[in-house]
Amino acid sequence: MPKITEIFFDCDNTLVLSEELAFEACADLANEILEKRNIADRYTGEQLIQDFVGQNFRGMMISLQAKYNFEMPKEELEEYVTKEEDKVIAKLVAKAQPCVGATEELEKLFEAKKYDLAVVSSSALRRVVASIKKVGQDKFFDQDKVFSAATSLPKPTSKPDPAIYLHALEVCKKTAEEVVAVEDSKSGALSAIRAGISVIGYVGSYHGDEKKFEMAKYLKELGAKVIMKDWSEFQRCLSEIEAA
Repeated sequence: MPKITEIFFDCDNTLVLSEELAFEACADLANEILEKRNIADRYTGEQLIQDFVGQNFRGMMISLQAKYNFEMPKEELEEYVTKEEDKVIAKLVAKAQPCVGATEELEKLFEAKKYDLAVVSSSALRRVVASIKKVGQDKFFDQDKVFSAATSLPKPTSKPDPAIYLHALEVCKKTAEEVVAVEDSKSGALSAIRAGISVIGYVGSYHGDEKKFEMAKYLKELGAKVIMKDWSEFQRCLSEIEAA
């Protein structure tokens, strides 16, 4: 097996605790869309997370249309995508925190210079950059090493589509065998696995032991090579994949 030379990190709830803040903003907009169509259901941020975690807003709205059987004109969807980006960024700039221990591990990796580092996210590029900047992680990643399924591709998509990982591999001039991805969600893990990349499944951002256990089991069943409960286990998890 080729040597691991690069690590791809998901951003939301893997590097930065952004998911709950983002879903608060998304819920407001999703409810506005449902109300416009006289659909009685309403979402809280937490319910949206349960239904759509790992998807970007565009992916969520496509799923919402399928769930409630309505169609949004393209212009309206684009308008809401921009609105959501602005709302989420405002929340992140005000309140985002790093995932516990993530910055310290990035610091070690950056100092050691053994691996190249990139961010591969479903979220819009502006949002990813705002997130890592707010928590001081932007210094670990070159500008051209931050990839977004919503922004970096000719046709916007969302994980679990592997397109963003395949694009990142191409830009970074790596084969899938040389890369390890760190992912916390089903759709994120699936996206990397479908691109042929070994995955470390991170469950540290989930609330409660039961949820952590459930997600660990699920990510393992999907094909994650190893489960990481805390960022302090990162080096061990990486060594395990390298030794396999």
